[in-house]
Amino acid sequence: MSAATEERGRITARVSSLVAEKLQEAADLSGATLNQFLVQAALEKAEKIIDQERTIRFSQEDAAMFISALDNPSPPNKALSKAYARYKNRISNGLYNQPAERDA
Repeated sequence: MSAATEERGRITARVSSLVAEKLQEAADLSGATLNQFLVQAALEKAEKIIDQERTIRFSQEDAAMFISALDNPSPPNKALSKAYARYKNRISNGLYNQPAERDA
């Protein structure tokens, strides 16, 4: 396969004749083939859904609390202090890239 050849998949759908006619009309009005119209419409919808799922939305109150927590962090608890000490020890001993031992 040459670099210019792109592997393609196939998607098929069975729809009523009314749905097919409406889709064809929309494709015609947009100046696209039915296939181009369907692919573009599906891709736009997919991108919208992916964007919605990957975006975290905050209310103004939530955003203010989040920024406040970043600006004024709580002091480290015992477990975090212990983890940091283990980390510093591993760094100083050159063991950073080796798997960490689990504490019981």
